[in-house]
Amino acid sequence: MRRVCRCAPPLRPLARILQAREDGLNPDSIEKENLRLRHEAIREKARGRAEFRLLILCASFVLAFGAIGARMGLMAATEPVEPRASAPGAEIIAQRADITDRNGRILATNMTTHALYAHPKVMVDPKGVALKLAEIFPDLKAADLERRFTDGRSFVWIRKVLSPEQMQLVHEIGDPGLLFGPREMRLYPNGTLAAHVLGGTSFGAEGVHSAEVIGTAGIEKALDARLRDPAKGGKPLTLSIDLTIQSTIEEVLSAGMTMLNAKGAAAILMDVRTGEIVALASLPTFDPNDRPNPLVDKNAEPGDSPLFNRAVQGVYELGSTFKIFAAAQAMELGLVAPETLVDANAPMRWGRHLIKEFEGKNYGPLLSVTDVIAKSSNVGTAHIALMIGPLRQQAFLKSLGFFEPTPLELIEAPGARPLIPKKWPEIVTITTSYGHGMSASPMHLAAAYAAIANGGVMIKPTLLKREGPTTGVRVMSEKTALEAVKMLRRVVTEGTASLGEVPGYEVAGKTGTADKPKRTGGYYEDKVINTFASVFPASNPQYVLIVTLDEPLDTAGSEPRRTAGWTAVPVAAEIIRRTAPLMGLRPKLEPLTLEGAVPDAVTAASN
Repeated sequence: MRRVCRCAPPLRPLARILQAREDGLNPDSIEKENLRLRHEAIREKARGRAEFRLLILCASFVLAFGAIGARMGLMAATEPVEPRASAPGAEIIAQRADITDRNGRILATNMTTHALYAHPKVMVDPKGVALKLAEIFPDLKAADLERRFTDGRSFVWIRKVLSPEQMQLVHEIGDPGLLFGPREMRLYPNGTLAAHVLGGTSFGAEGVHSAEVIGTAGIEKALDARLRDPAKGGKPLTLSIDLTIQSTIEEVLSAGMTMLNAKGAAAILMDVRTGEIVALASLPTFDPNDRPNPLVDKNAEPGDSPLFNRAVQGVYELGSTFKIFAAAQAMELGLVAPETLVDANAPMRWGRHLIKEFEGKNYGPLLSVTDVIAKSSNVGTAHIALMIGPLRQQAFLKSLGFFEPTPLELIEAPGARPLIPKKWPEIVTITTSYGHGMSASPMHLAAAYAAIANGGVMIKPTLLKREGPTTGVRVMSEKTALEAVKMLRRVVTEGTASLGEVPGYEVAGKTGTADKPKRTGGYYEDKVINTFASVFPASNPQYVLIVTLDEPLDTAGSEPRRTAGWTAVPVAAEIIRRTAPLMGLRPKLEPLTLEGAVPDAVTAASN
């Protein structure tokens, strides 16, 4: 029997041929039909594969064009950004936290602007670019720019801040070597308001890596690391300052400075319970958006510069405002009581020194301790100081913070060190008791008066909003502090600060008039620093207000007057009158009595 190969089946199987013949069909036609069907199947399969490939290709085109369209839409909806520098460190955007007042109102924030820099190595026409840039920026010289573009540098700063108009003009130059970089600049939306608190900022040193905003003065520099800390997540720095109160105080202080012909002024409003500074002002002032350069005149006084913070950096003899410290310490030591009589015969001779009263007055032979403060007796205060003695006086003043700079969040504060006598004999004890021979800042005075006002606790002053209870160091008993406030109230109702009375707000305080020292030694006879340190309301003290005027002169009367009772006191009274209601203090109506009335302010407003 013949074998059939299994590897290639016959083209015409016998069974099919036999069956075809039985059916009367032609086997050749059947084979042709089968061949046609196979070819048709192959074509269908090929067509299917082609259609699938075409579908994939179409889908790819749709996705690609969709992505391009989405990108074009995004670019149309956002601000265009110029190409960045390819040099190392080309990122020049810096983030800095906002600064707000205690109520969340913006004091300092950031604004996006653009810097202009160049890649000289890809410039087409360095000389032409230099000429055109000099036309856009008149303070730039074409020759200097051309030299910088052609000396082999790969990166050149041209302008760190551009206006939109300047940016457009640079665009029109069209040179590929000119590039823009987005960056932040510091913006102070309130202009000069709280300028000495905020201080100011500038850009970092030349070089892209350092093009962030850095603090140069005030709290911007003191807390620069905090404001730049990425870990804070841009959380605003909240100050204790109240923008409304700050604005009111600056307005009143400026008007008072003008009316009283003063060359400078300062004011501090402090919460006696928390140590928070609600307002701090110094005049003359400046706009931190356009911070001026420091004075270069060697003959000028530091206070002549608007950058000088008189409230913190100004170290002055504070005059009779110191007298309450002698009275308070003597009461704390049990040496005197408010009604204790002390020698007030003037003048008082101590060795070769003669202690006089203001304008040659004589309050003797005796005055109560309360009247020594109310009448501002130098002689009476001197006798109280001698009871205390040099060592105990130094220790008490040190506990009140007068021997060290104030620990405030301003970069200028550490440099404001009080001027302390090198030796402390009894004559220094005498003069220091009435505020001469020792110098401190208005901020020192505010912190010390706050300790009296809050019941005897020395609290660290702060420019940051405080949350929760505040602790401090007790420097005197509550009883002593209460009696001291009563004495300060008498200064206003019956003494040298009668013009400081604000109906309903029980102002207490002490005046201080100090002759200005000369650089060559001695004192001016016609130049003074006037201060009024006040507490209100006296029955439940909430705030301390310090007002200081530099070289004031009241010319409203028949004779010129320079004492604090005529200058600093009325300015402080107007500040209290306008700010107390804003701080939620309700006026307390006091019944009028003939006994406490002061009909003629002229007799009271002295030193």
